[in-house]
Amino acid sequence: MKKFLLPFLLLVAVSARAAENPVLTIEGGQVQGVFADDHPDVYVYRGIPYAAPPIRENRWKAPQPVVPWKGVKICDTFGHPSYQAIQYPGGYFTEWGYGKEAPYSEDCLYLNVWTKAPGQTAKKLPVALWIHGGGFREGWGSEPEFDGQEWGAKDVVLVSINYRLGVFGFLTHPLLSEESPNKVSGNYGILDQIEALKWIKKNIAQFGGDPDNVTIFGQSAGGGSVRTLCESPLARGLFHKAVIMSAQGLSIPNPNGGGMIGARYSGGSIEDAAANAKKVFDWAGLTDLQKMRQASTETIFALNTLYGQVTGERMRLPFMPLIDGYVSLKSFDDATREGTLADVPYMIGFTLNDMGNMGPNIVEFCKVRQSKGGKAWAYQFARPLPDDGSHPEVTQRLRGAFHSSDLWFVFKSLKHCWRPWTKGDWDLSEKMLTAWTNFVKYSNPNGKKGGAWEPCTEKNPKFMVFKLNDQDAEASVFGEPEKAPQQGFGFPRR
Repeated sequence: MKKFLLPFLLLVAVSARAAENPVLTIEGGQVQGVFADDHPDVYVYRGIPYAAPPIRENRWKAPQPVVPWKGVKICDTFGHPSYQAIQYPGGYFTEWGYGKEAPYSEDCLYLNVWTKAPGQTAKKLPVALWIHGGGFREGWGSEPEFDGQEWGAKDVVLVSINYRLGVFGFLTHPLLSEESPNKVSGNYGILDQIEALKWIKKNIAQFGGDPDNVTIFGQSAGGGSVRTLCESPLARGLFHKAVIMSAQGLSIPNPNGGGMIGARYSGGSIEDAAANAKKVFDWAGLTDLQKMRQASTETIFALNTLYGQVTGERMRLPFMPLIDGYVSLKSFDDATREGTLADVPYMIGFTLNDMGNMGPNIVEFCKVRQSKGGKAWAYQFARPLPDDGSHPEVTQRLRGAFHSSDLWFVFKSLKHCWRPWTKGDWDLSEKMLTAWTNFVKYSNPNGKKGGAWEPCTEKNPKFMVFKLNDQDAEASVFGEPEKAPQQGFGFPRR
């Protein structure tokens, strides 16, 4: 009797759990999620389209309305990453375990949601939008280090997105500007991110989220995207807090002369970029919009490289956010100093062996925010990642507390990584996850009751330094950021 009873009870339990999984009605149709691996009370929705595929006639246009679907879409599969270079083993690609993602495609405008409260519209959980890095040319929102189930377990509705990258996300060209009702081109990847914020505004209540309590956060180029969104008038009012990870603070004069320190994400003049793009496309015979949109994905992706190989001329096509007078009106530095930056709470930080010492630039940002009546909390990630020698392809760029090494800890996704984590690593990750989600919930990384981590100010220019005392003892401190014995371990993959 017992051998029949146990399977029956399991079947009843599974059926009861399935009955709790509601069908949601959102923009485009109905969706149903699946259960997260480690948290039975967290639901994940993979691959929800938030705009029409940006292909054919929609290539190089602002995001278009989502195409409705019939029936209930079971959201168990992540959507396509934006088209990009194929990833090979070694370097960052070994670290993140690439190879299981959906095929790269121009059809990439998909998002993912982790939540505890699907269908509970009165729940009003805080919402966080994650924007991945990758130099505006690589990456996707479903990389293994971005597993969002631990955020969902902390009563945050986490949304991650894919957005257009490289030539598909940031091409500016005179013909595209002429066609546009706003007379500009480029910044399509940023428009995708803004569209995702609009999607959240319209749909996130169905997932138990509060559309009036949204945090944007991103790392490296994702942090650069956050900087652009915080300046952009088109994103104003769509988010209420911001976290900038490994994407600099404000530029400061070089004490040794030679210009400014910290001027990242500066792609130059949009006019020059458009003129250079026209030269490359004309060379290839793509002299009108019809030809430009009919050309294959592979042709468009390889065009600038082919131009350089054949002509010997290296053409500067900065596939990144540019100041265009529509999406972006001015630089992040100017907006911060002039007081036109989004007036929201900020968290901002970097890793010990990041792409240069960002500490002074971050302090400068916090000081200026303070002078404008705002608050900013600063942090440094200073845990050198453990290495057991099992991956000989790991080079200098992936040693120490390198650029992007904090991602495993912020998402508490260590289980997806090959590294020999200690108990201290898991404890440190829990502390960082709690701080990030506290900021999302309460505009304060300490939580409702406050704590040791104070805002960074001119009189108190201190950071929360996340580190270990030894392998099993978490020893984070609030104080001066550590100085790396050697800067530049980071590699500009992100």
